[in-house]
Amino acid sequence: MTLRILLAAPIALTISAAPAAATGQACRLPARVEPAPARPTPAHEVSRTRADHYQLALSWSPEWCRGRSDRLQCQDNSFGFIVHGLWPSASRGPNPRFCAPAPPLDAATVRKRLCMTPSPTLMQHQWAAHGACGWRSPDAYFDQTAALWSRLRTPSLTTPTMTAGQIRQAFVAANPGIPRAALQVRVAAGNRLKEVGICYDLKYRPVACPRGIGTPDAVTVRITPRRP
Repeated sequence: MTLRILLAAPIALTISAAPAAATGQACRLPARVEPAPARPTPAHEVSRTRADHYQLALSWSPEWCRGRSDRLQCQDNSFGFIVHGLWPSASRGPNPRFCAPAPPLDAATVRKRLCMTPSPTLMQHQWAAHGACGWRSPDAYFDQTAALWSRLRTPSLTTPTMTAGQIRQAFVAANPGIPRAALQVRVAAGNRLKEVGICYDLKYRPVACPRGIGTPDAVTVRITPRRP
């Protein structure tokens, strides 16, 4: 299935990743995309520990947009799950972060993956904080992220509440190769669904999350609805 891209002005554009192929959502991009500037990294955030697994973090966009007015993510589009980032992770102790210098992303890289992670600022942060801990270039990092994302079928969450276990089961039903223990459900204040993390081993095979599944199965989670 091909992702349908809507442009605010006629611009030739091809996006190889299919972040909305699993959800049926269209993606409207602005005519002009401005990369975010690189920011200095506080020394206390640098951690060059060894990764022993990865986590693909998927944000529930309606919850992030609740009370925010970001045009790309919250006004021009109505996303369900979007990619927060691909994180090299450690089973114990601090995770790798800000391992190497990370110059600003170029506009072509941002535009190519903006329907997957609809924020130039978030993309720059993910490359600096996580991508530089395992990949030699931004394109290599975002290509690997997109490869995992394009293989997923994200469930459509349309009820006002679900248990964390039901959210996990919805992912498993849509993706039979992913075990329940590989799904870490995270909630915001008020037990609102914030994010689902999917754990992979170093060969990108789904694996039980070494730090647990997050919100227990029996907990009732509130689901912020997608905008019509």
